[in-house]
Amino acid sequence: MSNGAKALIKTLSNSGVDTCFTNPGTSEMHFVAALDSSDMRAVLCLFEGVATGAADGYARIANKPAATLLHLGCGLGNGLANLHNARKARVPMVNIIGDHALYHKQYDAPLESDIVTVAKNVSSWIRTCPETQQVGADTAEAIEVAQKAPQQISTLILPADVSWGEGGEVVEADLAPVSDLASEEMINQVGDILLTKGKKTAILLGRRVLLEEGLIAASKIAERTGAKLFSEVFPTRLQRGAGLPQVERIAYLAEMASVQLKGYDHLVIIDASEPVTFFAYPGKKSYLVPEACRVHNFVKESQDAVASLQALVAAVGAEQTAPKLQQADRPKLPAGKLNAGKVCQAVGALLPENAIISDEAQTSGLKLPISTAGSPRHDVLTLTGGAIGQGLPVAIGAAIAGMNSEGKNRPVISLVGDGSAMYTIQSLWTMMNENLDVTVIVLNNRSYAILNIELERVGAEGAGPKAKSQLDLSKTEIDFVAMAKSMGMPAEVATTAEEFNAALERALSEPGPHLIDAIVPSEYEGLKLKVLPHLLGAMESIPSPIAKALKKKIAP
Repeated sequence: MSNGAKALIKTLSNSGVDTCFTNPGTSEMHFVAALDSSDMRAVLCLFEGVATGAADGYARIANKPAATLLHLGCGLGNGLANLHNARKARVPMVNIIGDHALYHKQYDAPLESDIVTVAKNVSSWIRTCPETQQVGADTAEAIEVAQKAPQQISTLILPADVSWGEGGEVVEADLAPVSDLASEEMINQVGDILLTKGKKTAILLGRRVLLEEGLIAASKIAERTGAKLFSEVFPTRLQRGAGLPQVERIAYLAEMASVQLKGYDHLVIIDASEPVTFFAYPGKKSYLVPEACRVHNFVKESQDAVASLQALVAAVGAEQTAPKLQQADRPKLPAGKLNAGKVCQAVGALLPENAIISDEAQTSGLKLPISTAGSPRHDVLTLTGGAIGQGLPVAIGAAIAGMNSEGKNRPVISLVGDGSAMYTIQSLWTMMNENLDVTVIVLNNRSYAILNIELERVGAEGAGPKAKSQLDLSKTEIDFVAMAKSMGMPAEVATTAEEFNAALERALSEPGPHLIDAIVPSEYEGLKLKVLPHLLGAMESIPSPIAKALKKKIAP
């Protein structure tokens, strides 16, 4: 037997949870002390939103939960935005939230709060451990809920006296995989739809089927039946590049998504959500599936999506069909004045083998998919829940999960807008402290550019200088190079394509973290910004081939 903290850590480690992203306080000191007698890797983060985002990035690459250690309800609240993104990504995570000692709670101390209410926003399982003897069993259950399908977030609240109390017992979680498939009726029904001639069918892929095995199976089906493959707007993890099937992502802008989905009779959804707009817009539809299109949700979240997709391959007779694979084809290095498209072009030209891209480039990343399509194989992790400030923390977790037993690291590139970067800029410190191979590219257009677009699209009237100043970051310039260097991180600014190319080559060739402040103009400003809403509004009324060509030009 041991104290509660030691039993908790040992239960985590014995069940495969070997990494904890921490931002501890007084209530967690016994957990902190217990780390020294454990094999747990503890990663200090200077803000709770970095810890939760890092745990998200870790789970996306490792496909198992990391733990977070957070201080009371306030600490959990600080991490809420990236817990929201993790919930939408459907990744496994175990949050350990320290609480006041049970006998101390009656005094309503200054940091006393309703932790359960905060946790309910993002957690599928919440428990306050009532006694030290129960810590191991509660921890094991939290891991089981997080890891088993459907993967989700567990939150275990650990009172301080339960943590320091003696009598903790270590328990090993039951992690037997769930192997339920889509029903035979569903497999046969969707198979018949895909093989029906004269009907246009699209397949929307998400979460678990966007890795190599699922992509190969989906491509076989598409080649056999003529179905069109799409992926969800913001995938949790998308494997792509040379040698893998290319899948077209549904566009963020609703008008473009409607163009992509127009004309289909059937939409087969596999481990994704039905397409809807991110926000409501006056006079526009929120649900993006065409009225005449029938939707077929192929698997439940609790079912084995990849094995079900393999069964669908057999149902349409595509076992021997060759998938369509992306050929190796890098863009040339760009030249001249730097813009966001040239940054994406340079990333495609120089992307290392087996890299991970954490993409929160927002409007500046529109050209990233086409620029990297034929680059060496890589993973893309995206902003699943739309709460900005994810890109840098997710890169931390991905980099740690990407380390193999020999200590060789997968290179990580974090593309982030200047506004987004400032939400979790503390991430730079953790990258340095852990010596992670992360190259941070700040696409610095000195603006909340996506919100300038939304201001025009949503039809808000009377927006003048005061309104537009709320979206402008240019008056007080942010010196990202100085911030990075203050933490010991190599950093440089780039204003031309040639400067950026050289900086990126250096960053990728040298070990450890680097930052490049890429000074770029907004993709949409002036007349181009004014015209965009009218162009988008006209897309549904113009001939489909022209609309699709416009979509490809704006967001390839």
